[in-house]
Amino acid sequence: MSPDLTPDGPNPDGPPPDGPGPGLPPVAPSVTAELVEALSPRLRKRLDAGVAKLAARPVVRDGDTVRIAVDDDTDLELHAPGGTVTSADAVRCGCLLAPDCLHRAAAASAAPVADEATEPTAPTQEAQKVQEEVQEEKEAETAGPEERAAARAVFAAAAAVLEAGTDGAGAVLQAELLRAAHTARLAGLPRASASAVSVVTGIRAARSADPSYRLAELAEALGGTLGVAHRIPHATGSGLAELRGTARQPYRPDGSLRLYGLFSEPVLTATGYAGAVTWTADAEGRLYTVSDVAPGGPGRATGAADRAVRIGDTSLTHRELARAGLAVSGATVSPTGRLGAGAGVRAVRASGAAWRAEPLERLWAVPVADQVARALGGGHDLLFLDVTLRGAVREASGDCLLADCAGVPLRLATAHDAPALPYRDNLRLLAAAGGSGLRVVARLAPGPLPRALLLAAEHPSDPAARVDLGLDRLQHADLPAGTTPAAVPTPAVDEAPLHLLRRRLHQAVSGGRRVLAFPGGAAGDGARLRHVGLGTAGDLLDGLHAAAADRARDVFGRLLPSDAGRFAGAWLASAVYMSEAERALCAQAWGVTTIPA
Repeated sequence: MSPDLTPDGPNPDGPPPDGPGPGLPPVAPSVTAELVEALSPRLRKRLDAGVAKLAARPVVRDGDTVRIAVDDDTDLELHAPGGTVTSADAVRCGCLLAPDCLHRAAAASAAPVADEATEPTAPTQEAQKVQEEVQEEKEAETAGPEERAAARAVFAAAAAVLEAGTDGAGAVLQAELLRAAHTARLAGLPRASASAVSVVTGIRAARSADPSYRLAELAEALGGTLGVAHRIPHATGSGLAELRGTARQPYRPDGSLRLYGLFSEPVLTATGYAGAVTWTADAEGRLYTVSDVAPGGPGRATGAADRAVRIGDTSLTHRELARAGLAVSGATVSPTGRLGAGAGVRAVRASGAAWRAEPLERLWAVPVADQVARALGGGHDLLFLDVTLRGAVREASGDCLLADCAGVPLRLATAHDAPALPYRDNLRLLAAAGGSGLRVVARLAPGPLPRALLLAAEHPSDPAARVDLGLDRLQHADLPAGTTPAAVPTPAVDEAPLHLLRRRLHQAVSGGRRVLAFPGGAAGDGARLRHVGLGTAGDLLDGLHAAAADRARDVFGRLLPSDAGRFAGAWLASAVYMSEAERALCAQAWGVTTIPA
């Protein structure tokens, strides 16, 4: 799993947020939904144009208030105590039509979506015991009426977004999905709520031509939202608890810990949060993280590494902790390994360990196939690899390193494309060190080819040192003497043609149902999949096109509204199959024989 990105709350001492949107503070989903719902039908039709116009207007920040000059005589104000707009009354406009004007809804629709998660606290032992007893009583529990209704609302809103595609999912459809997300949170379904908000964030990135936008990531978020909402009404027991998710991570006491720093990575999310996460390990090889994530942009992502960690009274920065150690008493730890910073936690600096020395050496001693199996089975997705660099190849998403890893031809890609982060520049420099053997830390990128996102590596000319590739910037002088960029031909790849199904799934997310409804648009694709033994994939693709093209007519020959639910169900079935097929192909590519359940 990726690092825990739960925001750490407001950052009064840090820089103001400069994430998505025209310098606007994050706005709670319920506020956006309320303002859009209050618009008249005529103004709703003009909302997308209003958002585009407002995004080009100058923005001025004065403490907790952000002002937008709508025109020479009219200002729009967003009051964001703590950095977030939490009520509709906090958005005020000076025009003559206020408060029923278009400007307030346009501002909320242009701003980043606020994360409504709150910082977890460590439960007492008594509270923990009560939680365990309650859980035992709920083994056969089913979803309640409010939960089922909220799940259906999320599914319907997400289906409407899929029906329209990113090209047609304007501010009104986004607000409907945000309202469904808020309803889900009130009904006790934080996982469905957070997933729906991530879809809205992805849609806004697509419609604003944000360079960080990735269609595959939006498709994954949309599939996750539809999947969770579809399963909640039928789930029971522990399965239902997993689908509900948790708004607060339960922190449990973990006594005293002796930790050794591994590496630090920057965090920069599409929802306007930034910071750093430092990974550590104990003597048994268990991983723990220390994070500092709050509203902000690229500047905070790079600057957080030089801020003191928020544990005890230690003055260690994240950058220093990545190479040193930490002795913690009274530790509290979340299920994902995140260290709590409660009042009873004490921490002092300790000596660190080299990657090639105990106890960190044991992380690289685990066979690669076992590490991949752990990641595919739901464990942490970090891979500790010994690789030999072979050069670089260019892909559609940019350059990637070719490397040999215990006989497996591996592709190492950048972990983040933000220009402010040095990932891509460092990767290009490492490409010039062809033939070098390096010990690296990477994050598994599931797919039909062995692929991982490069996070940290040994220094190319000094194995005793290491480089956090998202924070440290390599220079040509750091490369071994006499190295030159290696010219590597793009290797031929013989893979199952699952791209035929993947391409149609992504086309639907981008262009909506209509792009799959053209007669003959998939001629031969289903047959080709069946010809190579992927019969289920072929049938699902044919069913997806049939659902897209199914439009009934009334007695006068007029087209009736399409069945968005049926199309969303066909798309979801194809997406689930695609995910599981790629998971199996990924295991095969890495030589994994058994994936833990």
